Amino acid sequence: MSTRIENINKELIEWAIIRNGNSVEEFYSQNANVESWINGEKFPTVKQLETFTHKVHVPFGYMFLPKPPNETIPLPFFRTGKNSTNKVSLNVFHTVQIIQDRQNWLTEYLEDLHFPQLDFVGKFSINDDYIDIVNHIRNVLKLELDWASKHNKWEEALDYLTIKIEEAGIIVTYNGIVGNNTHRVIDVNECRGFVLVNKKAPFLFINSADAKAAQMFTIMHELAHVWLGESAGFNNANLIPADDPLEILCDKVAAELLVPEIYFLKKWKTSQNFKYLSKIFKVSPIVIGRRALDLKLITFQQFIRFYNEYMNEIKERKDRQSSGGDFYATTKKRISLRFAAFVNNAVKENKLLYRDAYKLTNMKGETYNKFINEYLY
Repeated sequence: MSTRIENINKELIEWAIIRNGNSVEEFYSQNANVESWINGEKFPTVKQLETFTHKVHVPFGYMFLPKPPNETIPLPFFRTGKNSTNKVSLNVFHTVQIIQDRQNWLTEYLEDLHFPQLDFVGKFSINDDYIDIVNHIRNVLKLELDWASKHNKWEEALDYLTIKIEEAGIIVTYNGIVGNNTHRVIDVNECRGFVLVNKKAPFLFINSADAKAAQMFTIMHELAHVWLGESAGFNNANLIPADDPLEILCDKVAAELLVPEIYFLKKWKTSQNFKYLSKIFKVSPIVIGRRALDLKLITFQQFIRFYNEYMNEIKERKDRQSSGGDFYATTKKRISLRFAAFVNNAVKENKLLYRDAYKLTNMKGETYNKFINEYLY
């Protein structure tokens, strides 16, 4: 006979439902058995309660707490035109948790190996000139002023930039879902990216569900956060920062890194065509538009009009393309080859169990082995 659980806490059940983004009434209408637990008409079996916790993405043990836990994220989330918040959707919350778990493990591992701290983390403050920050980032990443022009496409420039950032000691991850769960999409309107900063292992997260056109700006914005020593998340709606001095400074740094003002003004005299200029600077046309806005060469209304038209173009193009893809190629970006290499080394040195490596990489068994053996190097 199945064991039934009689000490059901109604407050925890309804907290879990709301936390998952559901209406309590609607959830009960679709899951009458759960409502019967609340009304005391039935008691769930252990299996039934486990099924419920999986459905609402709550650890099973939470169901036996005296009251709902106070869950917070370790960084502010900036919203364009609004104040920062620490309230995010469950999908973003869990993604931050995944990245934080990786950062905590890697930081401890690097400390055991006596890796030095990264001296550029937090080197500048909000009172410093953005040009000084830009020059220091270029120096650390070994980026020439015209680095992007040496690539045929700006998508290739983004890949190159990612490599240079990781070589400096920063982990870069791209993902548009929670772990490998394709049913849990991270909404671009809520989160374009976030950065978790520490002196040993800063982590950048870029929402790969976002257009690549916007990802380049996001990663540069996040770099500025590393140099300022401040963790943060952001939505940057329409590629515009929150009304916050830190966010505005990070955007200035990102814009200058991508499109140096002195060169842009020279080219603007000969052409104001965003798509033509994007080919010269190897950035997306919307970054060109954003730069023209920063330098007061176009109005905000002109920028928004172009931004919406261009993003609609991209969406239509994406809709026409196949949604399939190479799992392992995608996994490289979801995990970061640099991070995966540290995990693999720790396993080989018997400093990390396979089960923990599986958890850190969201892979297990033969999938993990194939990735490590065929795709890591």
